[in-house]
Amino acid sequence: MDKLIKKALDKERERQIHNIELIASENYVSNAILELQGSILTNKYAEGYPNKRYYGGCENIDEIETLAISYAKKLFNCNFANVQPHSGSSANMAVYKALLNIGDKVMGMNLDNGGHLTHGHRLSFSGIDYNIISYDVDSKTEVLDYDEIEKLAIKEKPKMIIAGASAYSRKIDFKRFREIADKVGAYLMVDMAHIAGLVATGLHESPILHAHVVTTTTHKTLRGPRGGLILTNDEKLAKKIDRMVFPGIQGGPLEHVVAAKAQCFYEALKPEFKKYQKQVLKNIKALSDTLSNNGFKIVSNGTDNHLILVDVKSSCNITGIDAQNLLDSINITTNKNTIPNDTEKPMISSGLRLGSPAMTTRGLKEKDFVLIGEIITKALKNKDNKKVLNELKKEVIKLTDKYPLWY
Repeated sequence: MDKLIKKALDKERERQIHNIELIASENYVSNAILELQGSILTNKYAEGYPNKRYYGGCENIDEIETLAISYAKKLFNCNFANVQPHSGSSANMAVYKALLNIGDKVMGMNLDNGGHLTHGHRLSFSGIDYNIISYDVDSKTEVLDYDEIEKLAIKEKPKMIIAGASAYSRKIDFKRFREIADKVGAYLMVDMAHIAGLVATGLHESPILHAHVVTTTTHKTLRGPRGGLILTNDEKLAKKIDRMVFPGIQGGPLEHVVAAKAQCFYEALKPEFKKYQKQVLKNIKALSDTLSNNGFKIVSNGTDNHLILVDVKSSCNITGIDAQNLLDSINITTNKNTIPNDTEKPMISSGLRLGSPAMTTRGLKEKDFVLIGEIITKALKNKDNKKVLNELKKEVIKLTDKYPLWY
Protein backbone atom coordinates (compact mmCIF):
# COMPACT_ATOMS: atom_id res chain seq x y z
CA MET A 1 0.00 0.00 0.00
CA ASP A 2 1.16 3.53 -0.69
CA LYS A 3 2.86 4.82 2.45
CA LEU A 4 1.01 8.12 2.47
CA ILE A 5 -2.38 6.42 2.12
CA LYS A 6 -1.43 3.88 4.80
CA LYS A 7 -0.35 6.68 7.13
CA ALA A 8 -3.67 8.50 6.74
CA LEU A 9 -5.60 5.23 7.15
CA ASP A 10 -3.76 4.40 10.37
CA LYS A 11 -4.43 7.88 11.74
CA GLU A 12 -8.11 7.54 10.93
CA ARG A 13 -8.24 4.18 12.69
CA GLU A 14 -6.70 5.78 15.79
CA ARG A 15 -9.19 8.64 15.59
CA GLN A 16 -12.12 6.25 15.46
CA ILE A 17 -10.73 4.19 18.33
CA HIS A 18 -10.18 7.15 20.67
CA ASN A 19 -13.05 9.48 19.74
CA ILE A 20 -16.62 9.60 21.01
CA GLU A 21 -18.63 9.58 17.78
CA LEU A 22 -21.83 11.62 18.10
CA ILE A 23 -22.54 12.42 14.44
CA ALA A 24 -26.11 11.17 14.04
CA SER A 25 -25.56 9.83 10.52
CA GLU A 26 -22.51 7.71 11.37
CA ASN A 27 -22.15 4.22 12.79
CA TYR A 28 -19.75 1.27 13.03
CA VAL A 29 -20.35 -1.69 10.71
CA SER A 30 -19.77 -5.33 11.54
CA ASN A 31 -16.66 -7.21 10.46
CA ALA A 32 -18.79 -9.14 7.96
CA ILE A 33 -20.00 -5.93 6.28
CA LEU A 34 -16.47 -4.56 6.22
CA GLU A 35 -15.19 -7.79 4.67
CA LEU A 36 -17.84 -7.84 1.95
CA GLN A 37 -17.35 -4.20 1.01
CA GLY A 38 -13.62 -4.80 0.59
CA SER A 39 -14.06 -8.13 -1.19
CA ILE A 40 -13.32 -9.46 -4.68
CA LEU A 41 -16.87 -8.50 -5.65
CA THR A 42 -15.47 -5.07 -6.47
CA ASN A 43 -13.83 -6.69 -9.53
CA LYS A 44 -17.13 -7.58 -11.22
CA TYR A 45 -19.13 -5.51 -13.67
CA ALA A 46 -22.85 -6.33 -13.64
CA GLU A 47 -24.89 -3.73 -15.51
CA GLY A 48 -28.57 -4.60 -15.37
CA TYR A 49 -30.56 -6.59 -12.80
CA PRO A 50 -30.51 -10.22 -11.59
CA ASN A 51 -30.94 -12.65 -14.50
CA LYS A 52 -30.94 -9.74 -16.96
CA ARG A 53 -27.35 -8.51 -17.20
CA TYR A 54 -25.32 -7.00 -19.99
CA TYR A 55 -22.23 -8.99 -18.97
CA GLY A 56 -21.42 -12.65 -18.58
CA GLY A 57 -20.19 -14.32 -15.40
CA CYS A 58 -22.84 -12.73 -13.18
CA GLU A 59 -24.41 -15.88 -11.72
CA ASN A 60 -22.92 -15.34 -8.26
CA ILE A 61 -23.62 -11.61 -8.36
CA ASP A 62 -27.24 -12.41 -9.22
CA GLU A 63 -27.51 -14.66 -6.19
CA ILE A 64 -26.16 -11.97 -3.86
CA GLU A 65 -28.28 -9.14 -5.26
CA THR A 66 -31.39 -11.34 -5.15
CA LEU A 67 -30.69 -12.02 -1.48
CA ALA A 68 -30.27 -8.29 -0.82
CA ILE A 69 -33.63 -7.58 -2.45
CA SER A 70 -35.34 -10.40 -0.59
CA TYR A 71 -33.94 -9.34 2.79
CA ALA A 72 -34.86 -5.68 2.20
CA LYS A 73 -38.46 -6.57 1.30
CA LYS A 74 -38.77 -8.77 4.37
CA LEU A 75 -37.19 -6.19 6.68
CA PHE A 76 -39.50 -3.37 5.62
CA ASN A 77 -42.52 -5.51 4.69
CA CYS A 78 -42.83 -4.25 1.13
CA ASN A 79 -43.24 -5.74 -2.33
CA PHE A 80 -40.47 -4.11 -4.34
CA ALA A 81 -36.91 -3.02 -3.53
CA ASN A 82 -34.09 -1.57 -5.61
CA VAL A 83 -30.76 -2.07 -3.83
CA GLN A 84 -28.51 -0.48 -6.47
CA PRO A 85 -28.52 3.28 -5.66
CA HIS A 86 -25.01 4.39 -4.76
CA SER A 87 -26.29 6.77 -2.07
CA GLY A 88 -29.38 8.25 -0.52
CA SER A 89 -29.04 11.26 -2.80
CA SER A 90 -28.93 9.11 -5.94
CA ALA A 91 -31.94 7.15 -4.64
CA ASN A 92 -33.82 10.43 -4.27
CA MET A 93 -32.71 11.59 -7.71
CA ALA A 94 -34.02 8.38 -9.27
CA VAL A 95 -37.44 8.93 -7.68
CA TYR A 96 -37.63 12.56 -8.83
CA LYS A 97 -36.73 11.59 -12.40
CA ALA A 98 -39.01 8.54 -12.46
CA LEU A 99 -42.12 10.34 -11.21
CA LEU A 100 -41.70 13.96 -12.31
CA ASN A 101 -40.84 16.18 -15.23
CA ILE A 102 -38.25 18.95 -15.06
CA GLY A 103 -39.90 22.05 -13.59
CA ASP A 104 -42.63 20.18 -11.69
CA LYS A 105 -43.56 21.59 -8.31
CA VAL A 106 -42.28 19.72 -5.24
CA MET A 107 -42.85 20.38 -1.53
CA GLY A 108 -40.04 19.49 0.85
CA MET A 109 -38.79 20.39 4.30
CA ASN A 110 -36.59 23.47 4.47
CA LEU A 111 -32.94 22.52 5.00
CA ASP A 112 -32.64 25.22 7.68
CA ASN A 113 -35.49 23.56 9.58
CA GLY A 114 -34.15 20.01 9.40
CA GLY A 115 -34.63 18.88 5.80
CA HIS A 116 -32.02 17.55 3.39
CA LEU A 117 -30.21 19.06 0.41
CA THR A 118 -32.13 16.79 -1.96
CA HIS A 119 -35.47 17.99 -0.59
CA GLY A 120 -35.15 21.19 -2.57
CA HIS A 121 -32.06 23.19 -1.71
CA ARG A 122 -31.16 25.66 -4.45
CA LEU A 123 -27.65 24.20 -4.84
CA SER A 124 -28.91 20.61 -5.19
CA PHE A 125 -30.23 19.03 -8.40
CA SER A 126 -33.62 19.12 -6.65
CA GLY A 127 -33.60 22.89 -6.35
CA ILE A 128 -32.03 23.41 -9.77
CA ASP A 129 -34.32 21.14 -11.82
CA TYR A 130 -37.61 21.45 -9.93
CA ASN A 131 -39.91 24.17 -8.64
CA ILE A 132 -39.48 23.82 -4.90
CA ILE A 133 -41.91 24.94 -2.24
CA SER A 134 -40.40 24.55 1.24
CA TYR A 135 -42.31 23.97 4.44
CA ASP A 136 -41.00 24.79 7.93
CA VAL A 137 -41.48 23.68 11.49
CA ASP A 138 -43.62 25.87 13.74
CA SER A 139 -41.48 28.80 14.91
CA LYS A 140 -42.56 28.38 18.54
CA THR A 141 -42.95 24.63 19.08
CA GLU A 142 -40.21 23.73 16.55
CA VAL A 143 -42.24 20.72 15.37
CA LEU A 144 -44.12 20.09 12.13
CA ASP A 145 -47.53 21.77 11.91
CA TYR A 146 -49.52 19.47 9.63
CA ASP A 147 -52.43 21.87 9.30
CA GLU A 148 -50.07 24.55 7.95
CA ILE A 149 -48.42 22.02 5.63
CA GLU A 150 -51.87 21.09 4.32
CA LYS A 151 -52.78 24.73 3.71
CA LEU A 152 -49.53 25.22 1.80
CA ALA A 153 -50.13 22.09 -0.28
CA ILE A 154 -53.68 23.18 -1.18
CA LYS A 155 -52.37 26.58 -2.20
CA GLU A 156 -49.39 25.33 -4.25
CA LYS A 157 -50.71 21.98 -5.54
CA PRO A 158 -47.33 20.20 -5.85
CA LYS A 159 -46.80 17.12 -8.00
CA MET A 160 -44.86 15.47 -5.15
CA ILE A 161 -44.55 15.99 -1.40
CA ILE A 162 -41.45 14.81 0.46
CA ALA A 163 -41.65 13.77 4.10
CA GLY A 164 -38.48 13.02 6.05
CA ALA A 165 -35.58 14.93 7.50
CA SER A 166 -31.88 14.96 8.35
CA ALA A 167 -32.08 17.00 11.54
CA TYR A 168 -35.55 16.61 13.06
CA SER A 169 -35.89 14.88 16.40
CA ARG A 170 -39.62 14.20 16.52
CA LYS A 171 -41.77 11.42 15.06
CA ILE A 172 -43.22 12.11 11.63
CA ASP A 173 -46.89 11.37 10.94
CA PHE A 174 -46.70 9.64 7.56
CA LYS A 175 -50.42 8.85 7.55
CA ARG A 176 -51.21 12.57 7.84
CA PHE A 177 -48.74 13.36 5.06
CA ARG A 178 -50.49 10.85 2.76
CA GLU A 179 -53.86 12.42 3.52
CA ILE A 180 -52.44 15.79 2.50
CA ALA A 181 -50.89 14.35 -0.66
CA ASP A 182 -54.16 12.65 -1.65
CA LYS A 183 -56.07 15.88 -1.10
CA VAL A 184 -53.98 17.66 -3.76
CA GLY A 185 -53.31 14.67 -6.03
CA ALA A 186 -49.58 14.51 -5.25
CA TYR A 187 -47.16 11.65 -4.94
CA LEU A 188 -45.84 11.14 -1.41
CA MET A 189 -42.15 10.28 -1.21
CA VAL A 190 -40.72 9.51 2.21
CA ASP A 191 -37.00 9.82 2.83
CA MET A 192 -36.47 7.77 5.98
CA ALA A 193 -32.67 7.72 5.77
CA HIS A 194 -32.12 8.76 9.37
CA ILE A 195 -34.76 6.59 11.01
CA ALA A 196 -34.64 3.42 8.88
CA GLY A 197 -33.29 1.32 11.74
CA LEU A 198 -36.08 2.49 14.01
CA VAL A 199 -38.67 1.83 11.30
CA ALA A 200 -37.27 -1.65 10.62
CA THR A 201 -37.73 -2.60 14.28
CA GLY A 202 -41.16 -1.05 14.76
CA LEU A 203 -39.92 1.78 16.98
CA HIS A 204 -41.11 4.44 14.53
CA GLU A 205 -44.22 4.28 12.35
CA SER A 206 -43.40 2.73 8.99
CA PRO A 207 -44.01 4.90 5.92
CA ILE A 208 -44.40 1.86 3.64
CA LEU A 209 -48.20 1.68 3.96
CA HIS A 210 -48.62 5.41 3.32
CA ALA A 211 -45.98 6.55 0.84
CA HIS A 212 -46.00 5.93 -2.89
CA VAL A 213 -42.22 5.54 -2.67
CA VAL A 214 -39.76 5.31 0.22
CA THR A 215 -36.05 6.01 0.02
CA THR A 216 -33.34 5.48 2.58
CA THR A 217 -29.64 5.14 3.09
CA THR A 218 -28.25 1.86 4.37
CA HIS A 219 -25.87 3.34 6.93
CA LYS A 220 -26.94 5.66 9.80
CA THR A 221 -29.33 3.78 12.14
CA LEU A 222 -29.48 0.82 9.75
CA ARG A 223 -25.77 0.24 10.49
CA GLY A 224 -24.75 -0.94 7.05
CA PRO A 225 -22.45 0.26 4.26
CA ARG A 226 -22.81 3.73 2.78
CA GLY A 227 -25.43 3.36 0.06
CA GLY A 228 -29.05 3.88 -0.98
CA LEU A 229 -32.27 1.86 -1.21
CA ILE A 230 -35.68 2.47 -2.81
CA LEU A 231 -38.86 0.71 -1.65
CA THR A 232 -42.45 0.66 -2.91
CA ASN A 233 -45.60 -1.45 -3.00
CA ASP A 234 -46.62 -0.10 -6.41
CA GLU A 235 -45.55 -2.37 -9.28
CA LYS A 236 -45.88 0.33 -11.96
CA LEU A 237 -43.76 2.77 -9.97
CA ALA A 238 -41.24 0.01 -9.23
CA LYS A 239 -40.72 -0.56 -12.97
CA LYS A 240 -40.28 3.17 -13.58
CA ILE A 241 -37.79 3.42 -10.72
CA ASP A 242 -35.79 0.39 -11.87
CA ARG A 243 -35.45 1.90 -15.35
CA MET A 244 -34.40 5.22 -13.88
CA VAL A 245 -31.75 3.74 -11.56
CA PHE A 246 -30.36 1.75 -14.50
CA PRO A 247 -29.84 2.86 -17.17
CA GLY A 248 -31.30 6.24 -16.24
CA ILE A 249 -28.78 7.68 -13.78
CA GLN A 250 -26.33 4.87 -13.02
CA GLY A 251 -24.27 2.33 -14.92
CA GLY A 252 -22.78 -0.73 -13.26
CA PRO A 253 -23.91 -1.30 -9.68
CA LEU A 254 -21.33 -1.53 -6.90
CA GLU A 255 -21.86 -5.22 -6.20
CA HIS A 256 -19.40 -5.30 -3.30
CA VAL A 257 -21.60 -2.66 -1.65
CA VAL A 258 -24.78 -4.53 -2.62
CA ALA A 259 -23.37 -7.61 -0.85
CA ALA A 260 -22.62 -5.50 2.22
CA LYS A 261 -26.20 -4.18 2.07
CA ALA A 262 -27.49 -7.76 1.98
CA GLN A 263 -25.51 -8.52 5.14
CA CYS A 264 -26.81 -5.32 6.73
CA PHE A 265 -30.44 -6.33 6.10
CA TYR A 266 -29.69 -9.85 7.33
CA GLU A 267 -28.29 -8.47 10.58
CA ALA A 268 -31.22 -6.05 11.00
CA LEU A 269 -33.67 -8.97 10.78
CA LYS A 270 -32.20 -10.51 13.92
CA PRO A 271 -33.83 -9.95 17.37
CA GLU A 272 -30.70 -8.33 18.80
CA PHE A 273 -31.02 -5.48 16.30
CA LYS A 274 -34.28 -4.36 17.91
CA LYS A 275 -32.59 -4.51 21.32
CA TYR A 276 -29.87 -2.27 19.91
CA GLN A 277 -32.39 0.25 18.55
CA LYS A 278 -34.17 0.41 21.90
CA GLN A 279 -30.85 1.25 23.54
CA VAL A 280 -30.24 3.95 20.91
CA LEU A 281 -33.43 5.65 22.09
CA LYS A 282 -32.59 5.26 25.78
CA ASN A 283 -29.11 6.67 25.28
CA ILE A 284 -30.14 9.77 23.33
CA LYS A 285 -32.79 10.55 25.93
CA ALA A 286 -30.16 10.30 28.68
CA LEU A 287 -27.93 12.72 26.76
CA SER A 288 -30.81 15.08 26.03
CA ASP A 289 -31.96 15.14 29.65
CA THR A 290 -28.43 15.71 30.94
CA LEU A 291 -27.80 18.66 28.64
CA SER A 292 -31.23 20.11 29.35
CA ASN A 293 -30.65 19.83 33.11
CA ASN A 294 -27.39 21.71 32.61
CA GLY A 295 -29.16 24.65 30.98
CA PHE A 296 -28.87 23.80 27.28
CA LYS A 297 -31.83 24.49 25.02
CA ILE A 298 -32.86 21.36 23.16
CA VAL A 299 -34.75 22.14 19.96
CA SER A 300 -38.40 21.01 20.27
CA ASN A 301 -37.64 20.28 23.96
CA GLY A 302 -36.56 16.70 23.42
CA THR A 303 -36.45 13.77 21.05
CA ASP A 304 -38.44 10.78 19.79
CA ASN A 305 -35.67 9.27 17.69
CA HIS A 306 -31.88 8.86 17.63
CA LEU A 307 -30.81 12.51 17.59
CA ILE A 308 -31.12 15.90 19.24
CA LEU A 309 -30.44 19.44 18.11
CA VAL A 310 -28.80 21.63 20.73
CA ASP A 311 -28.97 25.42 20.56
CA VAL A 312 -25.46 26.12 21.84
CA LYS A 313 -25.47 29.80 20.92
CA SER A 314 -28.34 30.79 23.20
CA SER A 315 -27.20 28.33 25.85
CA CYS A 316 -23.56 29.35 26.27
CA ASN A 317 -22.82 32.04 23.68
CA ILE A 318 -20.82 29.87 21.30
CA THR A 319 -21.52 29.20 17.63
CA GLY A 320 -22.06 25.73 16.24
CA ILE A 321 -18.76 25.69 14.36
CA ASP A 322 -16.82 26.84 17.43
CA ALA A 323 -18.56 24.24 19.59
CA GLN A 324 -17.78 21.53 17.03
CA ASN A 325 -14.11 22.53 16.89
CA LEU A 326 -13.83 22.76 20.67
CA LEU A 327 -15.30 19.28 21.14
CA ASP A 328 -13.03 17.95 18.40
CA SER A 329 -10.09 19.10 20.49
CA ILE A 330 -11.17 16.77 23.33
CA ASN A 331 -11.97 13.82 21.01
CA ILE A 332 -15.74 14.25 20.77
CA THR A 333 -16.94 14.28 17.16
CA THR A 334 -20.11 16.24 16.37
CA ASN A 335 -21.42 18.42 13.58
CA LYS A 336 -22.53 22.01 13.55
CA ASN A 337 -26.13 22.40 12.42
CA THR A 338 -28.58 25.14 11.68
CA ILE A 339 -31.58 25.34 13.98
CA PRO A 340 -35.04 26.82 13.35
CA ASN A 341 -34.89 30.62 13.11
CA ASP A 342 -31.10 30.52 13.01
CA THR A 343 -29.43 33.92 12.69
CA GLU A 344 -26.05 32.47 11.71
CA LYS A 345 -24.93 31.33 8.26
CA PRO A 346 -25.07 27.54 7.64
CA MET A 347 -21.28 27.14 7.81
CA ILE A 348 -21.32 28.86 11.22
CA SER A 349 -24.75 27.94 12.65
CA SER A 350 -26.11 28.19 16.18
CA GLY A 351 -26.55 24.50 16.86
CA LEU A 352 -25.02 21.08 17.23
CA ARG A 353 -26.61 17.86 16.02
CA LEU A 354 -25.88 14.94 18.32
CA GLY A 355 -26.79 11.28 17.84
CA SER A 356 -26.47 8.03 19.78
CA PRO A 357 -26.28 5.22 17.14
CA ALA A 358 -22.49 4.88 16.82
CA MET A 359 -21.57 4.83 20.50
CA THR A 360 -24.53 2.57 21.26
CA THR A 361 -23.02 0.11 18.78
CA ARG A 362 -19.82 0.22 20.84
CA GLY A 363 -21.80 -0.82 23.91
CA LEU A 364 -22.38 2.41 25.82
CA LYS A 365 -25.45 2.63 28.06
CA GLU A 366 -27.44 5.45 29.65
CA LYS A 367 -24.93 6.16 32.42
CA ASP A 368 -22.21 6.61 29.81
CA PHE A 369 -24.31 9.11 27.88
CA VAL A 370 -24.98 11.00 31.08
CA LEU A 371 -21.22 11.24 31.52
CA ILE A 372 -20.83 12.41 27.92
CA GLY A 373 -23.42 15.10 28.57
CA GLU A 374 -21.50 16.29 31.62
CA ILE A 375 -18.23 16.35 29.66
CA ILE A 376 -19.83 18.38 26.86
CA THR A 377 -21.28 20.80 29.40
CA LYS A 378 -17.96 21.35 31.16
CA ALA A 379 -16.13 21.77 27.86
CA LEU A 380 -18.48 24.34 26.36
CA LYS A 381 -18.72 26.29 29.62
CA ASN A 382 -14.94 26.28 30.08
CA LYS A 383 -13.93 26.85 26.47
CA ASP A 384 -10.90 28.99 27.34
CA ASN A 385 -9.60 26.84 30.21
CA LYS A 386 -6.94 24.57 28.74
CA LYS A 387 -6.41 22.72 32.01
CA VAL A 388 -10.08 21.74 32.23
CA LEU A 389 -10.16 20.75 28.54
CA ASN A 390 -7.06 18.56 28.94
CA GLU A 391 -8.67 16.75 31.86
CA LEU A 392 -11.87 16.25 29.89
CA LYS A 393 -9.93 14.76 26.98
CA LYS A 394 -8.45 12.21 29.40
CA GLU A 395 -11.97 11.32 30.54
CA VAL A 396 -13.03 10.82 26.93
CA ILE A 397 -10.11 8.49 26.17
CA LYS A 398 -10.78 6.57 29.37
CA LEU A 399 -14.36 6.01 28.21
CA THR A 400 -13.41 4.96 24.67
CA ASP A 401 -10.79 2.57 26.08
CA LYS A 402 -13.58 0.97 28.12
CA TYR A 403 -15.52 0.24 24.92
CA PRO A 404 -12.89 -0.69 22.29
CA LEU A 405 -13.58 -1.03 18.59
CA TRP A 406 -13.32 -4.54 17.17
CA TYR A 407 -11.18 -3.63 14.16
